[in-house]
Amino acid sequence: MAVPVADVDMPELELDPVSWEDQRQMLLGLLESGEWIARTPLGYVIAGYDDAAAVLRDGRWHSAIGLIADMQGYDNPEFRQRAGNNILAMEGDEHHRLRRLVGPTFTPKSAERLRPFMAEVINELLDPICERGSAEFVSEVCEPYPIPIICELLGAPRADWQFFSRIATDVFRIFNGNLHRDGPTIVAAQEEMAAYMTAMIAERRSAPRDDLLSDLIAAEEAGDRLSTDELLSLANSLLLAGTDTTRNQLACAVALFAGHPDQFRLLAEDPALAPGAVEEVMRYLGAIRGTARYASEPIVYRDMEFAPGTLIFPSLVAANYDGAKYTGPCRFDITRRSGTPHMTFGSGIHHCLGAFLARAELQEALKAVAKRMGDLQLDGEVEWKPLSNGIWGPTSLPIRFTPGG
Repeated sequence: MAVPVADVDMPELELDPVSWEDQRQMLLGLLESGEWIARTPLGYVIAGYDDAAAVLRDGRWHSAIGLIADMQGYDNPEFRQRAGNNILAMEGDEHHRLRRLVGPTFTPKSAERLRPFMAEVINELLDPICERGSAEFVSEVCEPYPIPIICELLGAPRADWQFFSRIATDVFRIFNGNLHRDGPTIVAAQEEMAAYMTAMIAERRSAPRDDLLSDLIAAEEAGDRLSTDELLSLANSLLLAGTDTTRNQLACAVALFAGHPDQFRLLAEDPALAPGAVEEVMRYLGAIRGTARYASEPIVYRDMEFAPGTLIFPSLVAANYDGAKYTGPCRFDITRRSGTPHMTFGSGIHHCLGAFLARAELQEALKAVAKRMGDLQLDGEVEWKPLSNGIWGPTSLPIRFTPGG
């Protein structure tokens, strides 16, 4: 007979450890004690690879992104409507329909055709800093890198890169934890994005091009097509999910390699290691530390009953360090051959739609950095965002290296 989860004796954890290493050690302690669940002030952390995968693949657990406004007591109808229309928050038949329609456009082939452009963008950003041999890598490389690629993907011209960068910065305020202050700015940015994309959609309907937006407009299954509102929502989701994640994950990667020069030399000597390096970086130091779900109905799992509305936090960090899945999980090794995919892209119906694109972006960036900054090292302390941020990474990453690369 299932026991209400609130009545179960289990470890208690704080959600805000001081550093990512403290967080990792806390979760490793949980795994090593054989525990798969722990209580927090807001809900329950789910640890371990198999348990995190199980709940993420169970459609009764719904994405908690749509609850951000509720959790902060922010009652703006326009904000709530836009949040509810986001594919990242959708569930059930509506979500399955959209994924079915757009899935064929987010393929390895669509990412591969952008690789030359990715290499061009990253090298253009590296040129000035390679002349002087130093950089604040976050602001000079990570921040500007993904925007041109998203613009190229959608078919937006270079003249509009700064517009997209500003819109992305304002939309990402959703993760700052202060909607009462930032909500109007977020909604205004979304309205600007909607006006821009509405005009672009109309243009592509009459004159399709070789870009993602044209592919999405043409997407059809059994006569079903995406509406203009759905196309606008997808464009907004792409900007949200495809920009800040890449910025932060690239910064995490460079910070990690600066602390592991032996692994960086391996990559510099053999660029073919880039795909494995990206997977290991995302396992070892993922920019997405965890996710949140809530019970849409009474759910029984492992003899525990979760009441409707119960919040759980599948820990992607714990899953990625599960010793049952990875040999020596605390060892950073870009030649690792575990056979178990990392969990940083998530799992189940909300598995990252742009995973192929993100992998290609990170691979091209790391190949260029390793080739041109072979003796990369830190030039000061790395400053990190709070671990409570939904998308996490360095805020400042000072580096130095021999110039001329």
